[in-house]
Amino acid sequence: MILADVFRASEFGRQDFTTNSKDSPTVLQFAANNYKDFSEAAELVAPYVDALDLNCGCPQKWAIKEEIGSFLLEEPERVADMIRAVKNRVDIQCSIKIRKHIDERKTIEMVKRAEAAGVDWITIHGRTKKQSSKEPVDMEIIKLVKDLATVPVVANGGIFSLADSQTISNYTKVDGVMAARGLLKNPALFAGYQITPFDAIQKYVNASIKYGTPHFIFHHHLMYMLEGLLSNAG
Repeated sequence: MILADVFRASEFGRQDFTTNSKDSPTVLQFAANNYKDFSEAAELVAPYVDALDLNCGCPQKWAIKEEIGSFLLEEPERVADMIRAVKNRVDIQCSIKIRKHIDERKTIEMVKRAEAAGVDWITIHGRTKKQSSKEPVDMEIIKLVKDLATVPVVANGGIFSLADSQTISNYTKVDGVMAARGLLKNPALFAGYQITPFDAIQKYVNASIKYGTPHFIFHHHLMYMLEGLLSNAG
């Protein structure tokens, strides 16, 4: 997630984003609270990515204070305005990532307004912004969104293995699944590996050295990938 206002404001703010010719398809996720920041950032990055996503799900307190992330779950018309602004300004696919709202009707309203604004697909996380990641994902709300939506729907939340992804996909009939923490821990998750294979770790280390990954990011990702291996070794 990259802050759209920082990204559009300066070259320094755009240093968080890098890519290369082999990194495709690429979807860049922005956090924004107004259509100007989102659409201007979109125009800057559009030549280098295949699609854009608007984060409407980050539950962290700082994000809510800045009126980004899950704050936007209460602002479906603002989200629709941001989608329209991007679609009117840039020829690029645009998606949103939302969370389950405590009021089911609000979730449905968000989906319908986003569709009317031209959203290309919707990712839904099956927990509310106040729920812990340890709580089970509500597959019923994901299924409902899939049943009602006219655009592709992607399920998110609680996916830590290939079996998890198949379970949620088979039940909800979604068009795709997304993993976050699961892929941090095991980038080979969708290949069926239960823990990160050493070969994947070696490839990450080599790529980080080649492309100059910032140290704190390198260390963060490496610790996630080693977690399963170190636990088993103990």
